[in-house]
Amino acid sequence: MIVNPQLFNYRLIIGSLIVAVTVLGVFSFTNYQSIKTHQQFLEQEKKLVESELSQMITRYDEVSISNDIIASQLVVAKKDTRLVLDSLSMLRSDLSVISRFKQQLYSLKLKNKSLFTAIDSLDLANQSLEEDKIVAYNELEVQRRANVTLLKANENLNRSLEKGALLTANSFDAKSFTKILGKKRASKRAKKVDHIEVCFTLAENSLTEQGEKEIYIQIVNPQNNVVADKGAIVFGNSSLIYSSKKIVDYHNEVIDICVDIKADADEKPLTEGTYFINVFNKDRKLGSTEVKLN
Repeated sequence: MIVNPQLFNYRLIIGSLIVAVTVLGVFSFTNYQSIKTHQQFLEQEKKLVESELSQMITRYDEVSISNDIIASQLVVAKKDTRLVLDSLSMLRSDLSVISRFKQQLYSLKLKNKSLFTAIDSLDLANQSLEEDKIVAYNELEVQRRANVTLLKANENLNRSLEKGALLTANSFDAKSFTKILGKKRASKRAKKVDHIEVCFTLAENSLTEQGEKEIYIQIVNPQNNVVADKGAIVFGNSSLIYSSKKIVDYHNEVIDICVDIKADADEKPLTEGTYFINVFNKDRKLGSTEVKLN
């Protein structure tokens, strides 16, 4: 068999070209796939960085702080993060770009860690202050209630002391009589009676303030008129029409008192019936008694 050398060379060249084209095609396809995968990786990295930046901005928005210095630092940090996010969104995915923004993200994270550590410390301090405030309020409330209870007890005690210090009297008695030539003669006959003697005893009381005490005696006839009317005396919003007034010098000891009250001329003769006698210390009634005339 005779082989044409020229034809053989052609075949060898063609075969070599086919092999080269095949190898080049495989290389190109592999390189394309590698570039595509790399680009997808860069896009994914870009999205991750953007997501973390967005989460940081959201966290800034959720934080509420009353401290002016920390609040101003939050505003600056949010502004810087927003600027980085906006800049990243406008750039194409590139290894150098992603690397640069990852470095900026890392720097922002370090700043945020310090910032939020300060915020957490403030929150803990505020929480502690709030707890102390609640404890202090509860203690104040307990003290207030105790003070109210003590105040009421003091008021009750003062009322008891005031009540216990009031002037008191007992043994009230009244007798009717007529006077003939300066001599008293007991009588129950209304036509003959012209005097009524009222007797009572001021009780001993060490709590009562010593000094002069105003004693008023009021005699009311069956027609509900005051006998021997001496006029009215006013005590605040009340007034008292009295038949006789006596000033007693009281020194916390028992005092027996008798007051002779004479009927006015225009009241004679007295009418039949029951005469009511009331004894007052100023406007406070000490006691009463009565006399019946026929």
